[in-house]
Amino acid sequence: MFAEGTIVGTYRVIRKLGEGGMGAVFAGEHTLLGRKAAIKVLLPALSAQQEIVHRFFNEARAVTQVADPGIVQVFDFGYHTDGSAFIVMELLEGESLAARLERSSRLPLIDVLRLLQMTCSALAAAHGRGVIHRDLKPDNIFIVRDPAVPGGERAKILDFGIAKLSSDEPGKLKTRTGCTCRPSSAAAPRPSIRAPTSTRSAAC
Repeated sequence: MFAEGTIVGTYRVIRKLGEGGMGAVFAGEHTLLGRKAAIKVLLPALSAQQEIVHRFFNEARAVTQVADPGIVQVFDFGYHTDGSAFIVMELLEGESLAARLERSSRLPLIDVLRLLQMTCSALAAAHGRGVIHRDLKPDNIFIVRDPAVPGGERAKILDFGIAKLSSDEPGKLKTRTGCTCRPSSAAAPRPSIRAPTSTRSAAC
């Protein structure tokens, strides 16, 4: 979809991390700051469908309302020059809780309590800002290394694509680029763009 060196917003594409039927995920870096990030991009044809873009940008809108170390960061979102919708997110290295459980079905109690406490703390921060995840599961809890916390690992919540925002107005959604999306009564297909689990964009 994008070649190495393509500029998406203020980020330069470095390499492709993964792709699916709805788009792709790229590793990138800010052109001035050098900050590493993951760039999730919808196919141009899907980017023209308002309900899909509504769901796609909903993740960015939800996450940017909450500042918490237990929730993946979103740096930017909008449309590329070819019409593709994109979200620039924190690039995470680690594994999902689902992958951890596949390797070891029984985790030490201390690890379970630690991950649960961090997840609950992040959810409380989201709820305090009127954001309800609505799809919390092991696939959407990502474990990354963090020497600043007990145990050296932090849990981060991913995939706010179907989150409920208390600020939503019935019948329409105003994106940052000014596109007004009017969802129908039928739910839009959920964007599914996967990257390798070892280096993953949050909420792919």
